[in-house]
Amino acid sequence: MRVLVTGGAGFIGSHLVDQLVAGGHEVVVLDRRAEDDPAWADVDGSADVRRVDLTDVGAVARAVEGVEAVSHQAARVGLGVDFDDVVDYATDNDLGTAVLLQALWRARFAGRLVVASSMVVYGEGAYTCPTHGAVRPGVRRPEALDAGRFEPPCPVCGEALAPATIDEDAPLDPRNTYAATKLHTEHLAQTYAREAGVGWAALRYHNVYGPRMPRDTPYAGVASIFRSELAAGRAPQVTEDGGQRRDFVHVTDVARANVAALEAPPEVTGPFNVASGTPHTVLDLAHALVDAAGPGAPAPVVTGAWRGGDVRHITASPARAATRLGFEARVTFAEGMAGFAAET
Repeated sequence: MRVLVTGGAGFIGSHLVDQLVAGGHEVVVLDRRAEDDPAWADVDGSADVRRVDLTDVGAVARAVEGVEAVSHQAARVGLGVDFDDVVDYATDNDLGTAVLLQALWRARFAGRLVVASSMVVYGEGAYTCPTHGAVRPGVRRPEALDAGRFEPPCPVCGEALAPATIDEDAPLDPRNTYAATKLHTEHLAQTYAREAGVGWAALRYHNVYGPRMPRDTPYAGVASIFRSELAAGRAPQVTEDGGQRRDFVHVTDVARANVAALEAPPEVTGPFNVASGTPHTVLDLAHALVDAAGPGAPAPVVTGAWRGGDVRHITASPARAATRLGFEARVTFAEGMAGFAAET
């Protein structure tokens, strides 16, 4: 199968290319990064590599010719710096996706379409109130966060809530620019699939980590930030009280989920959580990396600081991906973090 991977020199994309090539597929890689970017060294040499920005209509049109499946990984990720990033996010994620889908439409593409989405489309995760059952809390108030009240209260009675796992049928509530663009990516893909009569999947990644993870940028994930702090001899700076629950899933498992989605039959459509199914707190993450770093590594520092647009708890049910895609994560938290901490 000839597979187009956008963002194929990136963190997740390069691992996906590795697995597709190993599986005997012919791979076309689109990525816009500079020619001297060291990430190119991670791209399998047998792939058809094209340095292309997704907003380049002509180049994208040429790249989609003859492809039988598409994995759309290219995106601007993370919370960014502040709302001033909005045009960059909309250009890269919304316009880039639109140009790709228009090219597929004009090429009469009828294969399998997989797009990278994110847990951030949910906003806060699922919660239960002892009195009112399943509830969805609103945006946390700055005055509560400043006072160290990080747990969102029940929106009905104001009492404490218990976090629960969220599934793909939960209401969506994007709470930052990145989240809004990821949800739009899903909507555009679904619209294309309906109009073209093709199978599609949106993979809602949870906290992905592992080899080739971006570092030392405003868009780096928390695992990368903590590792960089430890490499510099500094203590990991843990926001809030460190009790935020997340699902950390290894990048090789995420690539496997993409292969499963690309190879699935057309009727297997819709969104899928890509997660390990075993949540940990952000403070757990910091301690795991400190422990893996060995004696002398500085202990995490809980700062109490908070970031606008962030949520308290978001952990997923991976059941739908297991049932319909046959995907289950294999890399344990302890194993993955030990390997991640040892990377240079």
